[in-house]
Amino acid sequence: MRADYRALDCTKKILITGAAGFIGYHLADRLLKEGFTVFGVDNLNDYYDVRLKEFRLSELEKYEKFKFEKLDISEKKEVKRMFSENMPDIVVNLAAQGGVRYSIDNPDVYIASNIIGFYNILEACRHSGDNGGHAVEHLLFASSSSVYGNQQKTPFSVTDPVDRPISLYAATKKSNELMAYTYSHLYGIPSTGLRFFTVYGPCGRPDMAYFSFSEKIMKGEPIKIFNQGDLYRDFTYVDDIVEGIVRMLNNPPLPNEEGDRYKVYNIGNNKPVKLMDFIETLENALGKKALKEYYPMQPGDVYQTYADVDDLTADFDYRPSTEISEGLGRFAEWYRDWRELYTEE
Repeated sequence: MRADYRALDCTKKILITGAAGFIGYHLADRLLKEGFTVFGVDNLNDYYDVRLKEFRLSELEKYEKFKFEKLDISEKKEVKRMFSENMPDIVVNLAAQGGVRYSIDNPDVYIASNIIGFYNILEACRHSGDNGGHAVEHLLFASSSSVYGNQQKTPFSVTDPVDRPISLYAATKKSNELMAYTYSHLYGIPSTGLRFFTVYGPCGRPDMAYFSFSEKIMKGEPIKIFNQGDLYRDFTYVDDIVEGIVRMLNNPPLPNEEGDRYKVYNIGNNKPVKLMDFIETLENALGKKALKEYYPMQPGDVYQTYADVDDLTADFDYRPSTEISEGLGRFAEWYRDWRELYTEE
């Protein structure tokens, strides 16, 4: 662990963009339980069922120290105003348009949210200390394992070259890393990039495979399995992701040899699981077998993701550890309740 490691400081004000999203909700919930003041923003778009985002918000709004504003980070003036009014100490940018396959047919929304939106966040952080204002102490931002593309070397290390993304989504995430590094170098913004590896868990995203599989399994509809099921993913339980972020919040990067305070970490389970084994575990958790249809590899998909998390362990004494059977069991328990309340047969 870093010699200067600092524990959580509940006096810090945290801004979470994408607070109604999957990871944003779980992070906000964890911080609010520990007594933090959390400002959340989200544009509540209809990429997937807005009722799920509204449900997450309703849970967060039970906390006195949670404040929410509907806001699109691609609107620069609104972002600037929001920073000025709330004066966050730490910013966690999780707002983004997700989805590899969706980016193939809908590139505009990725540029608006992932590029222009992130630029606006960087600009707001840059100017937060102007005229004696309250300067942001640490910017953390979501990247993705997608930046590794289809490289054959495993496990994926943050020192590996990532200059051949095979989807626009991945390209925008690599762009975020480059933009954040530049702003850190030029303007001294301490910045940490987080390369998430296939996050899953309760209250997750319906566009993710495990969620959509569950819906089809319970309805008795066939699920689509690509590349004949010969795919491997480093499935990472959402609480493991949140724990990694929480340990970093009060610990911005130390200056490197050039004096830049910038670093990227992988947050993954470090245990790739074959897709067919994942499906079997999900079937057991749901108590129902899936009907299966097999398809070739999809454009933009990668064969395997596999995180090297040695830096995460060295700096923060942490390594994600939730087993897939435990994580999917928790998801299945939540999903049954959600399906009973919000879905139709």
